[in-house]
Amino acid sequence: MNTRLLTYFVKLVETENFTRAAEQLHIAQPALSVAIKKLEQQLDLPLFHRNERKVTLTHEGEVLLEHARHILQQIKDANIAMAELKGFEKGEVKLGVPSMLGSYFFPEILMAFKRKYPNLKLTIIEAGTQSIRQMLLDDELDLGVIHNEDVPQRLETEHLVTSQMVAVVSTQHPLSSQPCITFEDFFKEDLVMFKAGYFHREFIDEICEKYQFTPKISFETNLLPMMLNIVRHDFSISALLELVTEHEKGVVAIPFEQPVHLNIAMAWRKNGYLSLADRAFLEFVNEYNSEFKAN
Repeated sequence: MNTRLLTYFVKLVETENFTRAAEQLHIAQPALSVAIKKLEQQLDLPLFHRNERKVTLTHEGEVLLEHARHILQQIKDANIAMAELKGFEKGEVKLGVPSMLGSYFFPEILMAFKRKYPNLKLTIIEAGTQSIRQMLLDDELDLGVIHNEDVPQRLETEHLVTSQMVAVVSTQHPLSSQPCITFEDFFKEDLVMFKAGYFHREFIDEICEKYQFTPKISFETNLLPMMLNIVRHDFSISALLELVTEHEKGVVAIPFEQPVHLNIAMAWRKNGYLSLADRAFLEFVNEYNSEFKAN
């Protein structure tokens, strides 16, 4: 068994098709078929159920998949560690951030980090909490910002910020002068919401399930500027982190009668390798956050 065969095996699992896997691996389909047969012969075990359109794992294949992914990840981590011995002049931080935090919490931090480490590359992926969690588990991200609740055991977290979730209405809305709002009154209104997978939407769905509300979702979008404009023009109301409303004109934040505070954390894979660049970024964010709170 060698790493090339394991790479082919994992790619075939991901694509469930010999043709697609071969294309992504940049090899001929017959060569992939021969390689997979060779792996099965070496192990003396069937790894796939085959049909014309799709291949699926056997029980033996499922057992191998866990080990194969771990082995390939270890090799990747070793390569990163060896590359770092050449110095801290190059490197990349791949960070997953939800829209609200990416727009209002991180810009200054990212620019300050880039000033300190001009040779490091920052790749920012905007996505919802659920997607970020999965991308971390799948090694598509180094670090991710998530809602620090029901976190998978394979992820490590470090507290980042706590922010209140508030109802957001236009300055012309009848509720705009209210000191607080009940969940019942909130869900009587037409709503503009993020799509499923964002902690903002998780909050809404949890409240609806808990109190048996049926939300009147008039607009569903992951575009925060569009959401804010819909609220400003009084077509719908929404629920956002308070840190968003602190920077936006034409909208009013109304705390919920039962206050809702979200604990936001930085996350990474527990057994994954954090590069020097990743560790530098984590340390920088912690220092920046501490100084901000002190001031």
